[in-house]
Amino acid sequence: MPTSSLPTPVTPRLFSLDAGRLLRRLALLLTLALLAGCASRDLTTHDARHGTDGLSIERALILATAKEALGTPYRFGGNSSKGLDCSGLVEMAYRSAGIPVPRTADEQFRHLPTVEAARPGDLLFFGDRRKATHVGIYRGNGQMIHAPGSGRRVVSVPLDVAYWQERFLGAAGPAP
Repeated sequence: MPTSSLPTPVTPRLFSLDAGRLLRRLALLLTLALLAGCASRDLTTHDARHGTDGLSIERALILATAKEALGTPYRFGGNSSKGLDCSGLVEMAYRSAGIPVPRTADEQFRHLPTVEAARPGDLLFFGDRRKATHVGIYRGNGQMIHAPGSGRRVVSVPLDVAYWQERFLGAAGPAP
């Protein structure tokens, strides 16, 4: 009797094992992506109805000092009108209102009381989820006053830019 030389059938089990592993990995990646999306914070603000009406005297002083600092050159570690870094601007503005704050952006982020919706005079923190690397003062009307970096000056910028939205960590409201 002649022997058959038919090819050995491929076992579907090997394929299903690889496909099952692939599906589990895809499901894990999808779950992680969804969790990361849930963990992101929205940059939410709450403005006073009529400019500075309804703001505390401390908030008005913080904003006035920050506005006076517009155009001041950036200086790493600076916290005076001669030169400012981002957390130095915050420290100077809050000092003018009699409110002590920690020195660095990350210390401010970790130690100051958080708020869900920033009001004018509150602090806005930006970074990489592990550390706050930048801070600005919410001016109102979707604007932030901040010291952007070396070679630049203190400016007011819109917050609806993707750059800020993607890096936003949270807000703090140490002023009454």
